[in-house]
Amino acid sequence: MNRQSARRLGEMPLSRRGLLGLGLGAAATAGLSACGSNGSPQSQEIVVAIVSNPQMQDAISLIEDFRAKNPGINVRFVSLPENEARAKITASVATGGGEFDVVMVSNYETPMWAENGWITDLVPFMDATDGYDRQDFIPTIREALTVGAGQYSVPFYGESSFLVYRQDLFDDAGISMPEQPTWDEVAEIAARMHDPANNFSGICLRGLAGWGEVMAPLNTVINTYGGRWFDEAWNPQLDSPEVHAAVSDYVNLVRNHGQPGAATSGYGDCLTRFSQGNAAMWYDATAMVSSVEDPASSLVVGKTGYALAPVKETESAGWLYTWSLAIPETSERKQAAWDFIAWMTNKDYFQLVGDQVSWERLPPGSRQSTYEIPQYAEIASSYAGPTLKAMGQASQETSMVHPVPYTGLQFVGIPEFQDLGTRVAQQISAAIAGQQSVEAALEQSQSFATSVARTYQEG
Repeated sequence: MNRQSARRLGEMPLSRRGLLGLGLGAAATAGLSACGSNGSPQSQEIVVAIVSNPQMQDAISLIEDFRAKNPGINVRFVSLPENEARAKITASVATGGGEFDVVMVSNYETPMWAENGWITDLVPFMDATDGYDRQDFIPTIREALTVGAGQYSVPFYGESSFLVYRQDLFDDAGISMPEQPTWDEVAEIAARMHDPANNFSGICLRGLAGWGEVMAPLNTVINTYGGRWFDEAWNPQLDSPEVHAAVSDYVNLVRNHGQPGAATSGYGDCLTRFSQGNAAMWYDATAMVSSVEDPASSLVVGKTGYALAPVKETESAGWLYTWSLAIPETSERKQAAWDFIAWMTNKDYFQLVGDQVSWERLPPGSRQSTYEIPQYAEIASSYAGPTLKAMGQASQETSMVHPVPYTGLQFVGIPEFQDLGTRVAQQISAAIAGQQSVEAALEQSQSFATSVARTYQEG
């Protein structure tokens, strides 16, 4: 993370008028009314903003355990869909609004916000908490949340990406999946397995517009094809032959052998489709296993296999991402905020989820010790190895062909990427929908990137 990027984030045009336009106050009030508890004059109340993914909803359902252990702290949740949560949290933290005591962020925001002084170094809190063991976090995840000697958020779950496939159907068809297939091999298998007459697609891939939706898997394809967003001199590269080849192959694959309505399919849609037995393969986040292998919601439990992210010109191709928890510097209840974070990210929490929810629902990819819990080790025998290997080798050195001036694998680690990535994603999604050609989508995307690049070329 370069300091120029950090300075640029501090200049983001998030005025108080803009904050009000986002409706933060109304959304927070609604969330608090829905999830809050009655306080007492002696108690502290903290407000926790999280993304409403399944693992986070599990945490809300288990909050009575925290209250029993911390009777002086009341927790109120603001739980929102991913895109909305990002907007609310970013607006609040960037303007010093002070609405939240705990915020859910990722390894995209954490380094930039730490250098801006917006979030709190949690190392002193971790070191003062008996048994917390911050060295137990998976090394690549811990490093992604570290700036200098400080760690500014702690992971709730972490992920890379891999390919899940229907092992049972592959066996019936005499198809053998390599441990790490190429994209050409994946395309061949998808064509062979595709059966639209029976509502069965050869593969499921995200197509929904959004920098955290279609661009997440697509960026790893761009990387392994030798593409990049900017070269080392910050010259945009979205109209390069390598990017064109990657995007064309992705678009053609999902249009020809993917799910119906792919242009509006995000992570949740693909999860549902694969879990209900309507796709042969799905390339996405390793965190999918909590739902794909959950017998309460999935029809394919015990029928799946897992392969490393498909490659083209590199030795690996996965991404590295974590949903983590941070404390804004504006919080006046930092110790209480940390007590909540420690509860939700400590080793004991994983045992709690297993005992009260299910072992399949453990938040994956954050702590190494999770994979040593006997009940989880048995359940995760088919995917623990691929998950840990994918996370361990997720680096620019192994997953990209050319050097770049930014951090990130499925994102570009600059403040402008939230807007730039979404605008490019809209162009890609339109190409998947058949509304324009890949050439037109990349030509417009190159123009968007050119406007962003000027700041870095001049600075």
